[in-house]
Amino acid sequence: MKAVRGAITVSEDTAAGIAEATQTLLRELAARNNLEVNEVVSIFFSVTPDLRADFPAHAARSMGWDLPMLDMQEMDVPGALPRCVRVLMHVDRCSPVRHAYLRGARELRPDLEIGE
Repeated sequence: MKAVRGAITVSEDTAAGIAEATQTLLRELAARNNLEVNEVVSIFFSVTPDLRADFPAHAARSMGWDLPMLDMQEMDVPGALPRCVRVLMHVDRCSPVRHAYLRGARELRPDLEIGE
């Protein structure tokens, strides 16, 4: 089993904004890793405290991703990146994985080959 990480910023705290960003991130992670949904074991989503309009897991389920998912809130750390959705995805495979940090979230992991 491998863990795939990613993050994306959301333009505004609306259900549509959270859904668009979450789905963009999941599609990018799936594309970068040549993943099929049946290879995904579980997903943990976290959101910054300024995102309250909807759950990222709701956006994933609307894409047909029917698997165990958990939404949680990030710590409210002063100066942290605002309006950010983070993901930790467990996948059933042995090959290397590629992470994705998109939009404003690129600054979270400058050490990785990241971005859109």
